[in-house]
Amino acid sequence: MQQINSILSRLSMFHPDEIDLGLERLFTLLGKLGNPHLSLPPVIHVAGTNGKGSTSALLRAMLEAQGLKVHVYTSPHLVDFRERIRLAGMLVSEESLLAALQQCEKANGDGEVTFFEITTAAALLLFSQIPADIVILEVGLGGRLDATNVIPRPAMTMITPIARDHEEYLGSDLAGIAKEKAGIFKAGSPIIVGPQADVVRDALEDEARTKRAGPLFVHAQDWMSYEEHGRLVYQDENGLLDLPLPRLLGQHQISNAGMAIAALRALAQSGLLDLSDEAIAQGLQQVKWPGRLQQLTNGPLFDMAPKGAELWLDGGHNPNAGQMLAAALADLEDRSPRPLHMIVGMLKTKDPSGYFQAFKGLARDVITVPVISQTNGQDPVELASLAVKAGVPASAASSVEEALQKLALIPREAPPRILIAGSLYLAGEVLKANGEELD
Repeated sequence: MQQINSILSRLSMFHPDEIDLGLERLFTLLGKLGNPHLSLPPVIHVAGTNGKGSTSALLRAMLEAQGLKVHVYTSPHLVDFRERIRLAGMLVSEESLLAALQQCEKANGDGEVTFFEITTAAALLLFSQIPADIVILEVGLGGRLDATNVIPRPAMTMITPIARDHEEYLGSDLAGIAKEKAGIFKAGSPIIVGPQADVVRDALEDEARTKRAGPLFVHAQDWMSYEEHGRLVYQDENGLLDLPLPRLLGQHQISNAGMAIAALRALAQSGLLDLSDEAIAQGLQQVKWPGRLQQLTNGPLFDMAPKGAELWLDGGHNPNAGQMLAAALADLEDRSPRPLHMIVGMLKTKDPSGYFQAFKGLARDVITVPVISQTNGQDPVELASLAVKAGVPASAASSVEEALQKLALIPREAPPRILIAGSLYLAGEVLKANGEELD
């Protein structure tokens, strides 16, 4: 990995800004590479604020259960950059990734290009070289000007729930944010719309009409998914499916699973792929998505927790994600009561107050920690004060390890439930420190 880390470090210096939304630079680079984005298998393009990664993981699990070979591009990674790129079901090898990055670096020359743009070019180059049946392409930020938005006509576009996030780039107006996300819509490409606020759904439908995109398959109008008697029920105009619950925990994963099923059933109806009910059920049971309400059951950090404690990890980082996570923890509390303690680290660009409000009355307390790998991490003392203002008792610690040690010293009658949350970067640090293997 040393060579890969070295070239990634160089690539991060090709542009003075980490984020500079736009497509012109990437189109120029792709042209020098022979336009690999025009030689891909059918593409499912996924945008939205919350649930993009989980929905992509569910899509992949169902497609692979059907026996199909799937390329996947997601971001950010948690521990290893290779997590961002899957080739025909496998994490990209170090050798293949290094070769693609070197080819992109050579083609770019002294061109000004962002890190995300040039690494996206590397992913598209690899996807064009390795045979597969389908590509799952997750938007990085926004949609209209995101580096993934170079596919002329995706086989399917998907919009997961939209909320306020990255307001410094996308603004705070939900309709405006929806329009930016809908920038991935293309004429003639069908669209799956997940659960949305009315103003968001209206904006998405207006944008689809303007671009002559669609048809649209809208949640609660054209398809629905819900839990009933411990099962997932999915329904659309082609019938009803009685399925196992997804392996991913939380009521929001019911909707994410519904979006994935709706997309794949629409593609199957068009004749683009085969999809059995058995593959859908198998995918739901086998799906994996680290850092999203993931239970840690062993490892160095687990060993530091109080005896008998449950240790959970989640990377959600905006108020909407906080609400969904709090609902999932409340459901766990109903089924298996335990005192909930939180360890939280966040970036300065997020909304801690809105996030913490979701846990008022649910969490006993919060211990705030730094996000060590990021220079724009929120100061733990300031973060703790924001948690207190939001109605959750809080204190600061210098690390996750110190926070776990503090919790281990608290006398209690029942083993606690501990949630480490607030940032995907923090989730990555925790997984690395705990020695988790990512496949």
